[in-house]
Amino acid sequence: MECYNVREQEEEEILEPMSPMGQFIKSSVLSFTIIGVMEFEIPFDDSNTMALLQDLFLPINPRFSSILVEEKDGVKKWKRVEVNLKDHIVIPTFPKIENPPYLYDQDFKNYLAELNSSQLPQNQPLWEIHIIKYPTSDAAGYLIFKLHHSLGDGYSLVGALLSCLRRVDDPSLPLTFPSIRSNVEKKKKKGGILSFVTTVPKIVFGVFNTLYDFGWDVWRSNVWEDDISPIRSGTEGVEFQPVDITTVNISLDRIKEIKTKLNVTVNDVITGAINLGCRLYMQQTSYESRSAHTTELVLLNTRFLSGPAGYKSVSEMVKPNSEMPWGNYFSFLNILLPKLNDRNLSNPLEYVYTAHKMINRKKNSAAIYMTGFMLEAMRRLVGPQVASKYIHRTLKHASMTISHVIGPDDQMALDNHPVKGLYFYVGGDPQSLVLTIISYAGSLRIAILVERGFIDAEKFKSCIENALDMIHKAAFRSP
Repeated sequence: MECYNVREQEEEEILEPMSPMGQFIKSSVLSFTIIGVMEFEIPFDDSNTMALLQDLFLPINPRFSSILVEEKDGVKKWKRVEVNLKDHIVIPTFPKIENPPYLYDQDFKNYLAELNSSQLPQNQPLWEIHIIKYPTSDAAGYLIFKLHHSLGDGYSLVGALLSCLRRVDDPSLPLTFPSIRSNVEKKKKKGGILSFVTTVPKIVFGVFNTLYDFGWDVWRSNVWEDDISPIRSGTEGVEFQPVDITTVNISLDRIKEIKTKLNVTVNDVITGAINLGCRLYMQQTSYESRSAHTTELVLLNTRFLSGPAGYKSVSEMVKPNSEMPWGNYFSFLNILLPKLNDRNLSNPLEYVYTAHKMINRKKNSAAIYMTGFMLEAMRRLVGPQVASKYIHRTLKHASMTISHVIGPDDQMALDNHPVKGLYFYVGGDPQSLVLTIISYAGSLRIAILVERGFIDAEKFKSCIENALDMIHKAAFRSP
């Protein structure tokens, strides 16, 4: 990783330390970028871009005006610098068309793929804005944010984004979000003797699950790898290979219908549909692979384990000891994909129920905390590079990663430009398949990033849609 050495005369400056997780995901071993895409209903007028960035974006967090520096002892910190906004704004030019009108769908897809592989300049704050003025079948124009993951995770960066946008129906009203309750809040409602009787067995099973999960995670990260399959090439340096990107748009009401019918969560339905879709794709590509040993890593926002769920204002997130702090607070749930067979092919609801059972069990295990303690011990004893290598192996040995961020229920606008759609994806993951999900204005958008030439993105997308159809039909066929 490129950093800048602090000069002698700057040694007394007060610099913000880089968080442990930030050090893990910004190294020579591992480097993630988050690329957020806003689709507009009307062409984007960039005349106010500089003012918007200066007045709305930069004040959100000092990290947007900071670069990474490295002190003599190797400790990395954030150092405030003057920001030249022109260096952070990119307005690309696509090839001219002989016979307009023309929709630039393929040009836009190619641009996203190239954006995924390009590196952020290290001599300036780690973010860029890309303004696309060419229409596609999805939008009249685009604004793309490219930020390094060390600036913050999806929760932080979506919170930052939302502070710059307003509701279309009434800009004076705050944005609203789907209601979610944390495990802590649910547990507070229980009490008395019945609670004691049910809690003791849970503690015993929790201890067993924790030891089992932690041991399995360490074994899988260091020794055991998933089988090579149609969704896992196992290519060394796969994170540097060209990619293809596509998206799936799903009605949130449809997901909620299944959720209510099966008495599970939205996440359970989505994960079940993705897992079934993966197996359908694997079977269509190579029949034998439908029973391959395949695992996924589901990202978990660890803030929701210990505090009230929901977004806070940016001013609240950056306060010391905030309940929902800014930064990178996430962990991985290691989930084994059910093998595809004639039984669960005829009853696809098994994929939803299995996801529900596995995610609940993993969330009630303390293995994620033990993994966090282990990574911190590695950082202190042998340096953050070793911890980065451990996370890299964890990702590389699995077949895919799923990340889910909650977005607003209301349609938003940026500088009077209504946002038609919203999605994001993560670059730098050493896997052939990465899926990212965000809800927005009654829809779920799944972004699918695949290794080019190895996974057929459009075929995989079709399998996800087919899997959701199968689950929906089965849910309302059951009594």
